[in-house]
Amino acid sequence: MDSTTLFFLIITLVAGGLAGAALNTWLQGRKSKKYVSTQEASVLIERIEKVFKVVMAEGYFTEIYNYQNDKNIWNLINDKKKALIIAKAKVLVGYDFSKLKFHRPDGERKLVIDFFPAPEILSIDTDYKFYDIEQGWLNRFHSDDYTAILNEAKQTMNDKAMESDLPRIAGNQVQLMIFQLAASMNWSVEMKLPDGNVAMLREFTHYRTLEAQIDSLDTRKE
Repeated sequence: MDSTTLFFLIITLVAGGLAGAALNTWLQGRKSKKYVSTQEASVLIERIEKVFKVVMAEGYFTEIYNYQNDKNIWNLINDKKKALIIAKAKVLVGYDFSKLKFHRPDGERKLVIDFFPAPEILSIDTDYKFYDIEQGWLNRFHSDDYTAILNEAKQTMNDKAMESDLPRIAGNQVQLMIFQLAASMNWSVEMKLPDGNVAMLREFTHYRTLEAQIDSLDTRKE
């Protein structure tokens, strides 16, 4: 074999090796792309507001909901869908002090409260789990159904929290805080509230027990 033939043989082997490596890299790249997932998220701040809200009571709730929806098809078939939902919530009850109305008499170390707001739910941190989901042939769950169920479950949790003893605890806590804070600065506090405001606050001073029960969210027929 002369030197020219040997030279072309070496060039051919090198070129073949490079082509094979390039092909292998290309194939590996295409194979890996099948398993590559991308995620994008955009966070937009709509607005920022200054608030003066103070948490005075915290409660934890667990509720069990039985959801059932019956769909009557041509008065022949009763197509049913149902689910069991267990909802847990952390509820914070307190006061929005921006709603408080007061004044200070001239020359006196006294705070006169003219209007005292009602306790309110400041936030509900909820967690929902669905169990025993059953669907009919035509009456099936859709995204709107889940949204409606969760909204109604959250409203029920909100109502249960306000029916519980949380508002009374929050009311006692906030009055204790105001009077103790004023006393620490040698101030006095005087309540001069309208009769309607007094009646509203008295309503929240009653002790209320929370009865655990299982309610059906929706038993309507379509």
